[in-house]
Amino acid sequence: MATMTYRRERPDDVTAVEAVVRDAFGDHGDVVAELVASLRASDAWRDLSFVAEADGDVVGQVLLTRSWLDAPRRLVDVLVLSPLAVATAWQGRGVGTALVRHALAATADRDEPLVFLEGSPQYYPRFGFEPAGGLGFRPPSERIPPPAFQVLVRERHEPWMTGQLVYADAFWRHDCVGLREPQP
Repeated sequence: MATMTYRRERPDDVTAVEAVVRDAFGDHGDVVAELVASLRASDAWRDLSFVAEADGDVVGQVLLTRSWLDAPRRLVDVLVLSPLAVATAWQGRGVGTALVRHALAATADRDEPLVFLEGSPQYYPRFGFEPAGGLGFRPPSERIPPPAFQVLVRERHEPWMTGQLVYADAFWRHDCVGLREPQP
């Protein structure tokens, strides 16, 4: 049995993280790896990339970056959890769950009052995420299915903080927002 550790990504992990992301996302791996690289080089980067390491090898990664909530009073800095990647050989073993729990705990004291994501409505509620639409939040694109648009509301949230999520530019540049219709 491997010894698993969860920690913040280090500069020497970048190549291993890229390999995990490419593996985890299969046919979309190149695009998602490019998204991660673009986020890393952008003003959305907050050094909130966390990895799962098994006996010295990176086997998973989760990233939180800055986006904004276009609230009635002003723009509010928020976090977006995306992507979550676990190498295919390690999927189904709880690595992703432990990695997300670690990342959320490590960022719990930050000032951002909300964490958004697009993801499985069966998977993410275990971390406290709930459908965002019913709480007064609008997705950045109509292509995001309502059950997939989720938010984790933190203690610093105030009732006036509602409105539309505005993704960092990299998500749009790589067309990593919502679902596209299948191509013929």
